[in-house]
Amino acid sequence: MKISLITATYNSASTLRDTLQCIQEQDYADIEHIIVDGGSADDTLRIVAEFPHIAKLIAEKDEGIYDAMNKGIAAASGDVIGILNSDDVYARNTVVSTIARAFDDPGVLAAYANLQFVQRDNLHKVVRTWRAGKYSKKSFYYGWMPPHPTFFVRREIYDQVGLFNCSLRSAADYELMLRILLKHEIPAVYINEVIIKMRVGGVSTASLRNRLKANSQDRLAWRINGLDPYFFTLYMKPLRKLGQFLKR
Repeated sequence: MKISLITATYNSASTLRDTLQCIQEQDYADIEHIIVDGGSADDTLRIVAEFPHIAKLIAEKDEGIYDAMNKGIAAASGDVIGILNSDDVYARNTVVSTIARAFDDPGVLAAYANLQFVQRDNLHKVVRTWRAGKYSKKSFYYGWMPPHPTFFVRREIYDQVGLFNCSLRSAADYELMLRILLKHEIPAVYINEVIIKMRVGGVSTASLRNRLKANSQDRLAWRINGLDPYFFTLYMKPLRKLGQFLKR
């Protein structure tokens, strides 16, 4: 089983080496790592050139991180696709093997796991752990969402439901998971392990924090999928708590 991993970069030199190294050190052999760079002016591409495991490099102007991710998904040839942000790392070198074992069951179409927020300058200093918990159809109505960096899906799911909706800006990842899990009712397996370390204060957490503030975009994510946003007030309450944490 080939696992495609997509990393979008833009002036990511300060953290990218950690991201690339954690993939290079994975104990799973059949990895296709795709870098999509939006025109970095720092040492990002020079660092990319240091890692021969990278299968594809797309270096061209894009319309933002979700446009870059869409380009990566379109270029991917793996059976399963995951996304690793350029300031995130895998928690250990067995993460991709763990994902592959989950997808050994042909009935598994999507999977997600837990995530740790860590200090920006110390990946070993855990600030908080996001334990996603098991998904049920009611989950989204009560504020639940899986950590997007832990979210893996079979390639054919993107063919079925489409890619990121870039018009939703910082809500694009939320909307995609809402579309896959709730609208199309794609079953997802919960892997009760921490597989991602996300730096607090980095691009990834800034994007998440901004999305949590974007009430109108989140409401739109429900409406464009023909879903009832009646419980949106309930949904926002736990997300505001997470947003308050991310401001620290």
